Amino acid sequence: MERFKFLRFFSFRTQHDFLPSSNPVRENLINGANTDTNGEHRDGFFSNLVYGFLRRFKSGKKIDGGSKTEEEEKVYSWLYALARSEIYMAFEYVRSTERGLSFTEAEKRLKENGPNTPLEYTFPSSWHLLWSAFFHPFNIILIVLSALSYITSDNPNGCIMLILVFISVSLRFYQEYGSSKAAMQLSEYVRSPVKVQRCAGRVVQTELIVQVDQRDVVPGDIVIFEPGDLFPGDVRLLTSKHLVVSQSSLTGESWPTEKTADAREDRSTPLLELKNICFMGTNVVSGTGTGLVVSTGSKTYISAVFSTIGKHKPADSFEKGILHISYVLVGVMLLVVTIMILVEYFTFYDLSESTLFGISVACALTPQMLPLIINTSLAKGALAMARERCIVKSLSAIRDMGSMDILCIDKTGTLTMNRAIMVNHLDSWGAPREKVLHFAFLNSYFKSDQKYPLDDAILAFVYTNGYRFQPSKWRKTDEIPFDFMRRRVSVILETESNPEGRNIQPFYRFIITKGALEDVLKVCSYVENVDMGEITAVSAEHHHRILNVVEELRNEGLRIIGVAIKNLQQTKISKQNMENEDDVESDMVFLGVIAFFDPPKDSAKEALWRLAEKGVKAKVLTGDSLSLAIKICKEVGIRTTHVTTGPELEQLNQEAFHEKVKKATVLARLTPSQKLRVVQSLQSVGNHVVGFLGDGINDSLALDAANVGISVDSAASVAKDLADIILLEKDLNVLVAGVEQGRLTFGNTMKYIKLSVIANLGSVVSLFIVTLVLRFEPLTPIQLLVQNFLYSVGQIAIPWDRMEEDYVKIPQKCSGGKLDESFFRSAYFIQGLLMQTLIFHLIRTEKIPFIMEIASWPVLASTVVISAIGYFTVGQIVKRIYIMVYKKWL
Repeated sequence: MERFKFLRFFSFRTQHDFLPSSNPVRENLINGANTDTNGEHRDGFFSNLVYGFLRRFKSGKKIDGGSKTEEEEKVYSWLYALARSEIYMAFEYVRSTERGLSFTEAEKRLKENGPNTPLEYTFPSSWHLLWSAFFHPFNIILIVLSALSYITSDNPNGCIMLILVFISVSLRFYQEYGSSKAAMQLSEYVRSPVKVQRCAGRVVQTELIVQVDQRDVVPGDIVIFEPGDLFPGDVRLLTSKHLVVSQSSLTGESWPTEKTADAREDRSTPLLELKNICFMGTNVVSGTGTGLVVSTGSKTYISAVFSTIGKHKPADSFEKGILHISYVLVGVMLLVVTIMILVEYFTFYDLSESTLFGISVACALTPQMLPLIINTSLAKGALAMARERCIVKSLSAIRDMGSMDILCIDKTGTLTMNRAIMVNHLDSWGAPREKVLHFAFLNSYFKSDQKYPLDDAILAFVYTNGYRFQPSKWRKTDEIPFDFMRRRVSVILETESNPEGRNIQPFYRFIITKGALEDVLKVCSYVENVDMGEITAVSAEHHHRILNVVEELRNEGLRIIGVAIKNLQQTKISKQNMENEDDVESDMVFLGVIAFFDPPKDSAKEALWRLAEKGVKAKVLTGDSLSLAIKICKEVGIRTTHVTTGPELEQLNQEAFHEKVKKATVLARLTPSQKLRVVQSLQSVGNHVVGFLGDGINDSLALDAANVGISVDSAASVAKDLADIILLEKDLNVLVAGVEQGRLTFGNTMKYIKLSVIANLGSVVSLFIVTLVLRFEPLTPIQLLVQNFLYSVGQIAIPWDRMEEDYVKIPQKCSGGKLDESFFRSAYFIQGLLMQTLIFHLIRTEKIPFIMEIASWPVLASTVVISAIGYFTVGQIVKRIYIMVYKKWL
């Protein structure tokens, strides 16, 4: 997997040391970060004795997602301290001045901190990847047995086992090597030249504006930025003018946010909503400003968050189960083979023959075809999913889909069509008014600036509903284009007929403004009351009523824009200076609002219902507002009884966090690190197998941590690289087919494991008993190896077998823990009963029973009756217990 590491800054300094040299002020600011680790519970004795010994070769701590990492806590404390402080204190904290750093000091800090790269990424060596792919208990068993087979001149058997190991190791190596390159995409977001202010001179220092590479920026630098620039580190704003920043790389929200240097924040404000802090990897949309770099490299927010990629992927239940079975087989093999060799030796006093027989027994105990069966099943599943327009990057993801019981999805484009549809046009009283639609249409029709999806939605609504607004009777004279600071667009039109009804002038000119409601209201001094036929000044009552109307609409999940106009008299417009936007867009009349909706996909509700039928629960994890998420979820049938938001989760302790995540079905306004913690909580505390469907850079953490990472073909390159499965269509119904295929693959794989372990173990035990009783080998070593080989070859067709319909209806897990006692006793009862009833037919004749010799009908009848009674009574009890256990788990 990916190998990330911080720039080894924390590793050789004290816990609270952040700056290149000693800084007691900062140490006090970030003091208090703590970590929490949980141990792992183990049960069982013999199997876990072996398991506990062998697992020492692998290390790692359990991550439950209930709390931030130590690095995140340090970053949070530091940035909040800067956001709350005055500007002069910010300079003090980073040991800089208003003139900036000197070139000498900047060079010194660069040597101490290292290059300003958010993540130091190193490709794992091929040898390291090969070792990781090779070091698996099952591979070790096959290698040892193969070597012993060659020593005892059993070359064919040794060759077969080496081929199986080669196939298994090659596939794992290929997957690991491919996934190791994913995070390199992150570097695309931080490579750019940066303007910084430095000072020079020994006696009289002169401030200079120089351009340096982003890698050479250090804490304490003053940066100058303008539209299009990327922030080279975490920055405390010093000055700002109409500054609007896009944080989509961190939040996933396409709409930018305003930033201002004059704001004073407190701890209650979510970190990514701090107005005076800008983050590395985000970019300037509009406006200008200057900022003090407070963190660079591995100390930035993006590093603290994204450095976890590749470290938190948990081992799924199948892998744990296979490891557990492997360790048990090792223990049993060592015990049984040792005893068999000793018994053989003290019986025949032939060490060579005894050793060969012991090796043959070890081979018989080993499910040699397991790697081939698993990989064949997975490859077959990948081909089946390819027919459903899915690209499977990681074969193990198919198997994990069979165990998946929770699917976390983002709302946008997955549950919805990801496009706006206009649904209403209302005046300030909340009543439908055609006049509002008329002027909104004219604005969208005549604006020459880039047309946005909302403009297309307005035009489509007018054309499809038969309105005749006759734009040919209007002519555009000027336009004030949209920008992210004003968040509105205005057009100036003239016409020969007065749309308000009275023609007393040769022509009329109007300025028509449309945009974000709050920003349209800012330029309105009047409001139109259509019922009373008058225009009145905007009062506090009017303003409160408009906001109440809009709040009700937003609670229904609708997006709102405002519409306003102003009648420009000919004499006045000729004196207007069109370059002065503030004068033109002033004293306007507020007409009303236009409401839009991103409708749910027709297939989403059906797909979610089909997933629920198969035991897969859906949770919505989104960066959008809670009201919008709730509206969509109600439309597609997701329960909204328990909902929460990112800021609410941030205030909870670890236990309350896990409980809230467990119950909530809708989690809105989440940051990337919060999505990661939610996934980790579901995995570790809830013991769920989690799938995550996302397509943005902000989803990369959760995609990497999930058991099954799912993305789409149109996703960001980082998201596609980290995903296990890529959908060529954003349709949840494809996932339903994937879940079914995953359970089929899982079931057929488990068939072979159960058959091999039970049959091989039974065969070895019988060999052991017969050898002790008869005092000679019932089978020669060669016969035993040939028998085992033929049996294994016969199982190759298992991946093409079918599964019962009931099996694919519930998530399947491979458990390495205790068996259900009632189930085991009932199964053992049936096995013993059938053995005792059939053994009579084996000893009553020296011929082959049922073929060469058939018992009398009373004997046959008694055999059938007793077997039927045992099966149809106890067998049904077994089945009910089996179903009950899975239902309880589900």
